[in-house]
Amino acid sequence: MAIISKYKVLKKAKDSFTKSNYKEALEQFALVLQNFPASKEAQNGVILSEMAMSGESGAEALFDYYELLREDDAENADIIIDEILHNLDGALDQIGTILSEPIKEKLTYEDGILYEDLKLLVEERGDFKEVFENIMFSTKVIITQKDDFIDFLNNLIEHNFTDMALGYLENILAKYPTDLELIKLLQKLSINEEIKGISIEN
Repeated sequence: MAIISKYKVLKKAKDSFTKSNYKEALEQFALVLQNFPASKEAQNGVILSEMAMSGESGAEALFDYYELLREDDAENADIIIDEILHNLDGALDQIGTILSEPIKEKLTYEDGILYEDLKLLVEERGDFKEVFENIMFSTKVIITQKDDFIDFLNNLIEHNFTDMALGYLENILAKYPTDLELIKLLQKLSINEEIKGISIEN
């Protein structure tokens, strides 16, 4: 069997997925897997493509989140997504079952905490800033839905985690420069920074 260009085929697979050509993406990810059986990116790509083809809710959002994670730490991103997919048996809809666990057992979900669980902690304690500061250096927030990602960014901006919010926005806007919700968040962040600057000067 001829050895393929791993990165070239992975790029084709991801481009196909982004264009909603899930069958083609599946074939390309599978081709990489045949030649490089240890490729976590290809393994996860196959699962995500199969999920998207079957109409699994949230597969596209998880794929986008995976790509975002890989920009910062590819190896850790592979591990996090692999664990989400396998622990949930490939069904994002099953995330809700985790919410029935006692809140004290939700502090960590493998390498992170699901955003849904973070929101429950905030509801219990009534302070996003306090809860987030308690976990931000010890665990990661796992987000699998775009609406949750937007809500998370809003909370970061409103509670003055501006550098972190800007970092997330710059990364995601590089991929989706015309996304109106993301553009509005960037504008909100800029306005908040201007207001803060005026307050400091006064």
